[in-house]
Amino acid sequence: MESELEITPVEFRRHLHAHPELSFREHDTAAFIETQLDRLGIEHRRIAQTGVLATIRGTKTPENDKRAVVLRADIDALPITEQNDIPWRSQHDGVMHACGHDVHAAVLFGVVQQLAAASAFRGTVLALFQPGEECNPGGASLVLAEKPFDDYDIRAVIGEHVESQMEVGTLGFRAGKYMAASDELRFRIHGSGGHGAMRKQLKDPVAAGAEFLTRLIALNGEECVLSIGRVEAAGATNIVPDEVYMEGTLRTFDEQERGIIHRRIGNIAAEIDSRYGVSTRVDISHGYPCVVNDELLVKRAVTLAKADGLKVEMLPLRTTAEDFGFYCRQYPSIFYRLGVGTAAGRSHTATFAPDERAIETGIGFMYKLALQILEK
Repeated sequence: MESELEITPVEFRRHLHAHPELSFREHDTAAFIETQLDRLGIEHRRIAQTGVLATIRGTKTPENDKRAVVLRADIDALPITEQNDIPWRSQHDGVMHACGHDVHAAVLFGVVQQLAAASAFRGTVLALFQPGEECNPGGASLVLAEKPFDDYDIRAVIGEHVESQMEVGTLGFRAGKYMAASDELRFRIHGSGGHGAMRKQLKDPVAAGAEFLTRLIALNGEECVLSIGRVEAAGATNIVPDEVYMEGTLRTFDEQERGIIHRRIGNIAAEIDSRYGVSTRVDISHGYPCVVNDELLVKRAVTLAKADGLKVEMLPLRTTAEDFGFYCRQYPSIFYRLGVGTAAGRSHTATFAPDERAIETGIGFMYKLALQILEK
């Protein structure tokens, strides 16, 4: 009787798309996921407040067998007003699933459906519907703070992300470091302003800020990306302000290099302060760590994808960030790309529209990969 109430993964996705919620506000989303898991008879609990962690233990699992895989999908949306004219368009003004998290969650739900229907496997699958990927501190960090996996032998944490530069039926992989660590940069340069014609009386924060910005941009390299996106100097044509404010982002691919760049930023600020007589407050907010894919897991995944008749692309370094990197620091992990068609457009835009046929591809591959890892 309960099975008659089950919905398809596409219907699951469309419900989430029509009812998007921002990071750490996914209350209705979590409640909807819980309802669907209840209908499947799947054990679950809340995690990180607005996330849901489901547990499916295979019927062939010996009593003391702790082997497990974690399947992760993010569930938060973005502050964007949707412009797509579709029946399941966002019903929440100014909020939209414009990054494909609704697709990720639908894929994971489809895998859970298959596991519930065919539970004759060995080990445990932990299906994590994770909140708050889109903003610091990142839902992954809050999930791990609860230590939900400590009682298991985690063989892999598996995650995916939609990719509109790949067609449906294509998966993208990269072994080793893949996505960047991210830090938020904020600087306040305080000096002594005044009349723009009386420069000898000034300790000019605008001039200091201009040199500081130039030297920051010079730090850019092959595996270091630094951009300043906001500069505020509330002066006028003949008024130099007392303070300049700047903020931006830093992306790196190595923790040691990340620390070196942080120290160089502090040293540059100190040198400029000394020369211009200003005082710079440096605020570097640590964001997500680098996503580093386990090489053996990638090798297995590529082999499986090719055997399954899927097209495989090997990916370059990516300077965007993902809180999946927190899992990579603690467990063998793999994060890959799921093609959703070039007609989908760019993610993080009001017209992003993934091809829903990708959901079936994503389910089939994640399901097989999880069971293969548990068996080996």
